[in-house]
Amino acid sequence: MGLRGSADELLSGLTLKQRVGLRQVFLDLQRFDGWSWSLPVLLRDRCWMRLDRIQLNELRLHLPPDGREEAPELVYYRLLIADGVEPVVAQQACWDYFGMEDCQRALRDFWQSCCGENHGWTSRRYRRLVVDYRERFERGVVAVPMLVLARKGSDEQHQLHWIS
Repeated sequence: MGLRGSADELLSGLTLKQRVGLRQVFLDLQRFDGWSWSLPVLLRDRCWMRLDRIQLNELRLHLPPDGREEAPELVYYRLLIADGVEPVVAQQACWDYFGMEDCQRALRDFWQSCCGENHGWTSRRYRRLVVDYRERFERGVVAVPMLVLARKGSDEQHQLHWIS
Protein backbone atom coordinates (compact mmCIF):
# COMPACT_ATOMS: atom_id res chain seq x y z
CA MET A 1 0.00 0.00 0.00
CA GLY A 2 1.55 3.27 -1.11
CA LEU A 3 0.59 6.83 -0.41
CA ARG A 4 0.59 9.86 -2.65
CA GLY A 5 1.59 12.99 -0.82
CA SER A 6 3.22 13.07 2.59
CA ALA A 7 3.04 9.35 3.39
CA ASP A 8 5.02 9.62 6.60
CA GLU A 9 2.67 12.23 8.02
CA LEU A 10 -0.44 10.25 7.12
CA LEU A 11 0.76 6.95 8.50
CA SER A 12 2.71 8.24 11.48
CA GLY A 13 -0.40 9.22 13.40
CA LEU A 14 -2.28 5.97 12.80
CA THR A 15 -2.56 3.39 15.53
CA LEU A 16 -1.79 -0.26 14.86
CA LYS A 17 -5.52 -1.00 14.83
CA GLN A 18 -6.07 1.76 12.25
CA ARG A 19 -3.28 0.40 10.05
CA VAL A 20 -4.86 -3.05 10.19
CA GLY A 21 -8.21 -1.46 9.30
CA LEU A 22 -6.55 0.28 6.37
CA ARG A 23 -5.27 -3.04 5.05
CA GLN A 24 -8.80 -4.45 5.40
CA VAL A 25 -10.13 -1.60 3.25
CA PHE A 26 -7.89 -2.74 0.40
CA LEU A 27 -8.89 -6.36 0.87
CA ASP A 28 -12.54 -5.33 0.75
CA LEU A 29 -11.99 -3.39 -2.48
CA GLN A 30 -11.36 -6.68 -4.27
CA ARG A 31 -15.03 -7.63 -3.93
CA PHE A 32 -16.16 -4.70 -6.10
CA ASP A 33 -16.64 -5.71 -9.73
CA GLY A 34 -17.59 -2.24 -10.94
CA TRP A 35 -18.08 1.32 -9.86
CA SER A 36 -20.28 1.66 -6.80
CA TRP A 37 -21.41 4.39 -4.43
CA SER A 38 -20.65 1.83 -1.72
CA LEU A 39 -16.89 2.20 -2.22
CA PRO A 40 -15.04 3.23 0.95
CA VAL A 41 -13.94 6.71 1.94
CA LEU A 42 -11.71 7.34 4.94
CA LEU A 43 -12.20 10.28 7.30
CA ARG A 44 -9.27 11.06 9.56
CA ASP A 45 -9.85 13.26 12.57
CA ARG A 46 -6.40 14.01 14.00
CA CYS A 47 -7.75 15.72 17.12
CA TRP A 48 -9.62 12.61 18.25
CA MET A 49 -7.14 10.18 16.67
CA ARG A 50 -9.99 8.64 14.68
CA LEU A 51 -9.97 7.01 11.31
CA ASP A 52 -13.51 6.30 10.18
CA ARG A 53 -14.49 4.28 7.17
CA ILE A 54 -17.71 5.28 5.47
CA GLN A 55 -19.27 4.59 2.10
CA LEU A 56 -19.04 7.17 -0.64
CA ASN A 57 -22.82 7.57 -0.62
CA GLU A 58 -22.60 8.63 3.06
CA LEU A 59 -19.91 11.27 2.57
CA ARG A 60 -22.30 14.16 1.96
CA LEU A 61 -24.09 13.27 5.22
CA HIS A 62 -20.91 13.13 7.31
CA LEU A 63 -19.30 16.10 5.63
CA PRO A 64 -21.94 18.23 3.90
CA PRO A 65 -20.43 20.17 1.01
CA ASP A 66 -20.95 23.92 0.96
CA GLY A 67 -22.69 24.93 -2.26
CA ARG A 68 -23.24 28.60 -1.52
CA GLU A 69 -20.73 29.64 -4.18
CA GLU A 70 -22.99 27.97 -6.72
CA ALA A 71 -26.16 29.91 -5.90
CA PRO A 72 -28.07 30.59 -9.14
CA GLU A 73 -27.83 34.33 -8.56
CA LEU A 74 -24.02 34.19 -8.39
CA VAL A 75 -23.72 31.79 -11.32
CA TYR A 76 -25.85 34.09 -13.47
CA TYR A 77 -23.78 37.12 -12.44
CA ARG A 78 -20.52 35.31 -13.32
CA LEU A 79 -21.93 34.28 -16.71
CA LEU A 80 -22.85 37.87 -17.49
CA ILE A 81 -19.39 39.09 -16.49
CA ALA A 82 -17.78 36.34 -18.60
CA ASP A 83 -19.87 37.57 -21.54
CA GLY A 84 -18.36 41.05 -21.12
CA VAL A 85 -21.25 42.73 -19.32
CA GLU A 86 -20.16 45.58 -17.05
CA PRO A 87 -20.38 44.62 -13.33
CA VAL A 88 -22.98 47.27 -12.47
CA VAL A 89 -25.16 46.24 -15.41
CA ALA A 90 -24.71 42.55 -14.51
CA GLN A 91 -25.75 43.27 -10.93
CA GLN A 92 -28.84 45.13 -12.10
CA ALA A 93 -29.74 42.25 -14.45
CA CYS A 94 -29.48 39.82 -11.54
CA TRP A 95 -31.65 42.04 -9.38
CA ASP A 96 -34.23 42.26 -12.15
CA TYR A 97 -34.23 38.50 -12.69
CA PHE A 98 -33.95 37.17 -9.11
CA GLY A 99 -34.85 40.16 -6.97
CA MET A 100 -32.53 42.38 -4.99
CA GLU A 101 -33.12 40.60 -1.67
CA ASP A 102 -32.27 37.17 -3.06
CA CYS A 103 -29.14 38.47 -4.77
CA GLN A 104 -27.97 40.15 -1.59
CA ARG A 105 -28.72 37.00 0.42
CA ALA A 106 -26.76 34.84 -2.02
CA LEU A 107 -23.80 37.21 -1.89
CA ARG A 108 -23.93 37.49 1.91
CA ASP A 109 -24.13 33.69 2.28
CA PHE A 110 -21.23 33.27 -0.12
CA TRP A 111 -19.03 35.67 1.84
CA GLN A 112 -20.00 34.01 5.11
CA SER A 113 -19.06 30.63 3.67
CA CYS A 114 -15.62 32.02 2.81
CA CYS A 115 -15.12 32.91 6.47
CA GLY A 116 -16.97 29.95 7.93
CA GLU A 117 -15.91 26.53 9.05
CA ASN A 118 -16.56 24.58 5.88
CA HIS A 119 -12.76 24.24 5.67
CA GLY A 120 -12.84 24.54 1.92
CA TRP A 121 -15.21 21.61 1.52
CA THR A 122 -17.35 22.88 -1.32
CA SER A 123 -19.73 21.18 -3.70
CA ARG A 124 -17.07 21.53 -6.36
CA ARG A 125 -14.47 19.66 -4.27
CA TYR A 126 -17.04 16.97 -3.40
CA ARG A 127 -17.93 16.43 -7.06
CA ARG A 128 -14.23 16.39 -8.02
CA LEU A 129 -13.59 13.64 -5.45
CA VAL A 130 -16.46 11.55 -6.84
CA VAL A 131 -15.37 12.04 -10.46
CA ASP A 132 -11.72 11.27 -9.65
CA TYR A 133 -12.70 8.18 -7.66
CA ARG A 134 -14.82 6.85 -10.49
CA GLU A 135 -12.18 7.56 -13.14
CA ARG A 136 -9.46 5.87 -11.08
CA PHE A 137 -11.65 2.88 -10.36
CA GLU A 138 -12.66 2.45 -14.01
CA ARG A 139 -8.99 2.64 -15.09
CA GLY A 140 -8.20 -0.13 -12.61
CA VAL A 141 -6.26 2.14 -10.25
CA VAL A 142 -6.81 0.89 -6.71
CA ALA A 143 -6.89 4.02 -4.57
CA VAL A 144 -9.03 5.11 -1.65
CA PRO A 145 -9.65 8.76 -0.75
CA MET A 146 -8.71 9.82 2.75
CA LEU A 147 -9.97 13.17 3.93
CA VAL A 148 -7.83 14.54 6.72
CA LEU A 149 -10.23 16.82 8.53
CA ALA A 150 -9.16 20.31 9.49
CA ARG A 151 -9.04 21.13 13.15
CA LYS A 152 -12.15 22.89 14.44
CA GLY A 153 -11.72 26.63 14.77
CA SER A 154 -8.75 26.66 12.38
CA ASP A 155 -8.38 28.22 8.96
CA GLU A 156 -7.10 24.91 7.56
CA GLN A 157 -8.76 23.18 4.66
CA HIS A 158 -9.71 19.52 4.68
CA GLN A 159 -6.93 17.66 2.90
CA LEU A 160 -7.61 14.97 0.33
CA HIS A 161 -5.06 12.18 -0.08
CA TRP A 162 -5.33 9.14 -2.34
CA ILE A 163 -4.06 5.97 -0.71
CA SER A 164 -3.05 3.20 -3.05
